[in-house]
Amino acid sequence: MNKLTKAALFLTGCSIIAGMGSCTHTAGTKTAASTEKTGVTVKDSLQEYVHNRLNIYETVKLTTNLNALSANERKILPLLIQAAQIMDELFWKQAYPQRDSLLAALKDEKTKEFVKINYGPWDRLNGDKPFITGIGSKPAGASFYPAGITKAEIEKSALKDKFNPYSVIQKDSTGKLTLVPYHIVYAAELQRASSLLKQAALMTEDAGFKKYLNLRADALMNDNFTASDYAWLDMKTNILDIIIGPIENYEDKMFNARTSYEAYVLVKDKVWSKRLAKYVSMLPELQKGLPVAEKYKTEKPGTDSELNAYDVVYYAGDCNSGSKTIAVNLPNDEVIQQKKGTRRSQLKNAMKAKFDKILVPIANELIDKDQQKYINFDSFFANVMFHEVAHGLGIKKTVTGKGFVKEALKEQSGWLEEGKADILGLYMVTGLLKKGELTGDIKTYYTTFMAGLLRSVRFGASSAHGQANMQCFNFFKEKAAFVRTPEGTYKVDFDKFHTAMNELSSMILTLQGNGDRAAVEKVQKTNAVISPELQADLDRLGKKGIPVDVIFEQGVDVLGVK
Repeated sequence: MNKLTKAALFLTGCSIIAGMGSCTHTAGTKTAASTEKTGVTVKDSLQEYVHNRLNIYETVKLTTNLNALSANERKILPLLIQAAQIMDELFWKQAYPQRDSLLAALKDEKTKEFVKINYGPWDRLNGDKPFITGIGSKPAGASFYPAGITKAEIEKSALKDKFNPYSVIQKDSTGKLTLVPYHIVYAAELQRASSLLKQAALMTEDAGFKKYLNLRADALMNDNFTASDYAWLDMKTNILDIIIGPIENYEDKMFNARTSYEAYVLVKDKVWSKRLAKYVSMLPELQKGLPVAEKYKTEKPGTDSELNAYDVVYYAGDCNSGSKTIAVNLPNDEVIQQKKGTRRSQLKNAMKAKFDKILVPIANELIDKDQQKYINFDSFFANVMFHEVAHGLGIKKTVTGKGFVKEALKEQSGWLEEGKADILGLYMVTGLLKKGELTGDIKTYYTTFMAGLLRSVRFGASSAHGQANMQCFNFFKEKAAFVRTPEGTYKVDFDKFHTAMNELSSMILTLQGNGDRAAVEKVQKTNAVISPELQADLDRLGKKGIPVDVIFEQGVDVLGVK
């Protein structure tokens, strides 16, 4: 896939990107669990850091036009939100099971708030920096694997189906590893969520939505999501929607294998969705023209996909942690993608909030004055939209016999796939403009893309999207696709931007097609980094009080439904 304040952002000497600076405070190595067992009270610390970091977020109220909903749909909406809230609880169990004991031990209310934003005591937009004394580094495997276990131990183990995305690995007192399915580990919560979806299914009058809700309710109870994924793609006439379940694998930084629980509750914007419908049918032709060797573009993209616009009225779990998603491309199952396609969901209200509150102020500060006129929302919307469409382009299976790209690249797959979608989205925009299927000036799309890079690199080294954007920024800089002016602003060279776009597209597709994990890791270490010069420019944004991302005021009370 998938899976965007007013005061200074940082303490003196702090960096938003891990490795490029640190705070004057350092965290210890004692874990939260050991702190609880010894009975030692967790002290509120690093408060100045936390209080400043809270200001990187702008609060956005998630609403929609309820007049577009029937009376029956307004009754269904609270049920969907309740089911989503259960996914939020489950993600906490996956990301940081000690939430309640940690929050109870803390006295500072702002530190508590920051823990809740980050789903744990690690700053997700600052390279997972711990912000509470006594908390060590964030475990790469979250709670998906036994504490302290190494990658090598799991790779060498004889455990069957060890990379099953809907399971955890546990170790007993004898050291024996076992695989336990999610539907057993989280049985009580999943039963409640399943029941809520069944209730909603009974109430809905839309046949496609009814079928999906029932199948998804069953899937939560058996971890077999294929039938519900197909049913979700088959829905055409529904106004309400819910994306729910264990979906993205970003939280598993050990293997990129385990999925995390999340939910989006959505209301379709029919007018905007109709405008977007035509583009998916153009995927096969665009695939043929990809700027890469023929063997890397022989796959035929699915065209039974949909491109829709929504107002999102509730985020829960994984998608609500760290940088907030503004567009979704699902399902992630490569077989379904090839057979059926995907649905690209543009979260229009969240996207507009990020554009107005973040991207425009960034452009005013860092984009060359003569090119600021090229920044507009339609270009931002298109760039984000075609990022999601571009997930369907390229290559899903390696050309070297190593299976699917995701399997071959493991923990290196996520950030590279996001980088592919970024650059092929821009390739699509360029191609569709030439064909007359998209309107506007290429300068607006390229300049807005540049501003988008400067927005997204602020998400940090722990984010797949942040790493992807760092790679793109550094590649484009090397190719002189933009220059940094003496005034400290960025100016796009439109011809070189186009050339760099094609060259980066070719490089990423080749890396994916070869399935060489070591080669991708080398690229990550070389390119997915931030320079001191860029960091200084990003720090300027902090001093101007420009937020990095948004948090949401959401729920039935905000919507006015009961």
